[in-house]
Amino acid sequence: MSIQSITHVEFHCADADKTAAGLRADFGFVPDERTPDARTPEARTPDARTPEARTPDARTSAEQAPGEPAAGPDGVRTVRLRQGDIRLHLVSAADPAHPVARFVAVHGDGVGVIALGCTDPQASLERAERHGARVLDRAGGLVAGFGDVALRFVPDTAAGAVSGPAAEPAPGALLDALDHAAICVPAGELAPAVRFCEAALGLHRIFGEYIEVGEQAMDSSVVQNASGEVTFTLIEPDTSRRPGQIDTFLADNEGAGVQHLAFRTGDIATAVRTIRDRGVEFLTTPGAYYDALAERLGGTAIPVDTLRELDVLVDQDHGGQLFQIFLRSTHPRRTYFLELIERQGAGTFGTANIKALYEAVERTNATASV
Repeated sequence: MSIQSITHVEFHCADADKTAAGLRADFGFVPDERTPDARTPEARTPDARTPEARTPDARTSAEQAPGEPAAGPDGVRTVRLRQGDIRLHLVSAADPAHPVARFVAVHGDGVGVIALGCTDPQASLERAERHGARVLDRAGGLVAGFGDVALRFVPDTAAGAVSGPAAEPAPGALLDALDHAAICVPAGELAPAVRFCEAALGLHRIFGEYIEVGEQAMDSSVVQNASGEVTFTLIEPDTSRRPGQIDTFLADNEGAGVQHLAFRTGDIATAVRTIRDRGVEFLTTPGAYYDALAERLGGTAIPVDTLRELDVLVDQDHGGQLFQIFLRSTHPRRTYFLELIERQGAGTFGTANIKALYEAVERTNATASV
């Protein structure tokens, strides 16, 4: 009954086609040609009058062309994209009363559902319910997660949750997997969120850090499943300090939500150069950060000159090094953004990188407000 993976992320947006076009052009995502198996909620096409038809994810007919926009109940459209092991389901709804449209109206485009691959989805749902999870759609395996971000229990893809030919790596693919999701919660809700992840989901807290930047501060915890394939970074602001970017996120997002998704790559230098050449902007890092690297870390697996050129951050733990860079948010509310990360042995997150990210976002926000 344990959670094994994140099979896909359901991204709620005003225009699924436009969002998909951007992801394909900027990052090289391609249509997901695999068809959901009949055992998964998405494979069913329920009557539009049933509660199941009004749940956040659009369930479409297996007859649709693979990866193509699919019109579902209530004018819902879903576009399924993939790259490496990353699966994104982009969902939009024309009916303002539909849950997807309501989500977008309140929060703007953003992650609405994280689908968790389980050895026994029903048992996982029952465990979550026993530990206080509110069931939103029992037939669809959907429970409330963090604010309006829901969790869906589905069969693990490694156990045959999809049918059709195995996905071949797309030529020139840059991204391998979803490394983690960073989720902001209101002050006072970090500890309850960690307890929920431990009791209801069977995850374990592997890392925690209190970060101070000037007069601002935030607290964070990382929870993960046993295999390391499911990782949530949970963040709350310290409201006893001057309001900062986490406070701003919670205000602009109108509550808890996914601040960013981190895509793992095996070659962050190539990924950054390629994506940057396509017109995507990344956050910048002051030169002083790189001047201090030799003293702080010693040698780095990627030359410091390359890291400086590309604004890539580096840190390390007992297992090795990790390299990160954060994309400039294009969200109208400047809430949601993406991250690229390459791990060379590191299994956690470096304190210096968390602080560097915070400072980079602060610089961006300050520039945007001028």
